[in-house]
Amino acid sequence: MADEIISTPLRIGLTGGIASGKSTVADMFSDLGVPIIDTDVIAREVVAPGKPALNEITERFGEGVIDAAGNLDRGAMRNLIFADDAAREDLEAILHPRIGAETRRQADAAGGDYQLIVVPLLTGSPLREFVDRVLVVDCDEETQIRRLMERDAETVEQARRMLAAQASRDERLKIANDVILNRGSLEQTRTAVSRLHRIYLRLAAQRDHS
Repeated sequence: MADEIISTPLRIGLTGGIASGKSTVADMFSDLGVPIIDTDVIAREVVAPGKPALNEITERFGEGVIDAAGNLDRGAMRNLIFADDAAREDLEAILHPRIGAETRRQADAAGGDYQLIVVPLLTGSPLREFVDRVLVVDCDEETQIRRLMERDAETVEQARRMLAAQASRDERLKIANDVILNRGSLEQTRTAVSRLHRIYLRLAAQRDHS
């Protein structure tokens, strides 16, 4: 008896620079019924109080990155890692294997015609090999800086450091199969999402019948 072939959903990796609008785009796909696996959400889950990752972070960085309620102080951690490459690499070594394992587990359980895997740092991530196609949410750097200052009350200098710590815009676009330019109105972005949704459904159907 031949082994049963188990098909997996088409997996789209959604990425983009900080404050590019990834969450907005992901929410629009979610409104269309697409399963979303968001590594930012998973990253918060794996550092919940009592989790091994939070204990390792405390051992490496000290109590200064833990708030009064025993949670990770994300602001303090962010300021630390964006000012120190070695600190950022140490944090990634603690978090990335756990985030990757949980992302794969959730994707395997999520089903759907296709799935959106939201990975802000997809360039260079092992999860790039996990996805079938890459969608980049793109906007110019000055728009990112303006949004960061409005959203997180960052200074221009800190916003520029945060951008410099990530893959460049060119590096992201090089791995893109699809691009949404998120610098216009929400309706323009929604139209782009709807167009890609139809394409992904067609690709998923072709995959099922291949």
